[in-house]
Formats: sequence, C-alpha cells, structure tokens
Amino acid sequence: MTDAPPQIPPQSSPEIPLAIYVDADACPVKEEVVRVADRHGAVVHFVSNARMRLPVGLDVRRVVVGDGFDAADDWIAERAGPGTIVVTGDIPLAERCLGAGAQVIGPSGNPFTADNIGMGMAMRELSRDLRDMGEISGAGPSFSRKDRSRFLEALELAVRRAGR
Repeated sequence: MTDAPPQIPPQSSPEIPLAIYVDADACPVKEEVVRVADRHGAVVHFVSNARMRLPVGLDVRRVVVGDGFDAADDWIAERAGPGTIVVTGDIPLAERCLGAGAQVIGPSGNPFTADNIGMGMAMRELSRDLRDMGEISGAGPSFSRKDRSRFLEALELAVRRAGR
C-alpha cells in the first residue's frame, strides 16, 4: 500500500490502469473493492479524513486529506472523470462525479445515473427535513449480504463498461 501522490489525473486510457476512488469513511465494501480491483489490475484510492486500516491489495493507495468540510469529496471530485469509477454513498458527491463523466456506485450496489441522481438529491432533502422535524430518527436499514453481493455485481459491470 502506498500513499497517493498529491495530483492524479482522471484516467481513461487503456495504457493507464483504471482508477477507482472510494469515499472511505464509513464504507462497508472496502475489501470487495480491492478484490475486484486486483482481478482487473485497477488502482484503488481510499480517500478519508483520517488514517484507517485498509485491505491489502496489488495497488491500494491511501489518501488522507485535511479536516476541512468536504475535503475528501473535493479530492475525489477533482479526479473523477471518464474512465474512472467512484464508490460513495454521498449523493452530492455522486452528482459531482457523474457530472464529470465518472461511473458512480453506492455501497449497496445501486448505481447513480443521470436518470436517478435528481430523485436521490430530492429524497436526501426530504429525509433531512423529516429528521429536522423529528418525524424520522436513526439510520436507514442495516447493510446486508444481499447489498454486498449487489455491490460486487455492480462494480464488475462498471469495470467492464470502462473497458478493462
């Protein structure tokens, strides 16, 4: 595992390994990302605000950004583009990365697309408003084996779409 260099451009050339950017804070599928990346020769960038234990892989890079608001999101969004894959549950980050041309997958295996990101943003706002009013509390449903399996399938498909 290596620390990532400060600047890494979006990667879309067959000669350059596929880049997978992971919003690593609270990501439940780190091991699955590394397993798929190793199989396809992809580089994985785990981006977080603090050091954390990461799975070992062929080309895993740790990126620790500052504590600034959205620092990890900004780092990922600046590098996302055609030929890259982003793994995040953060809907605003997903929207930014889609706008840059990246493929984006949530940890539960649901891909974010131009067709569903608007609804995702609207539901996020609605949920926030309902939480603020005390109508809902707590987290959503727990992460399941089915989610993990769906994620593996979605990541494999994204890698194939990227032509790797």
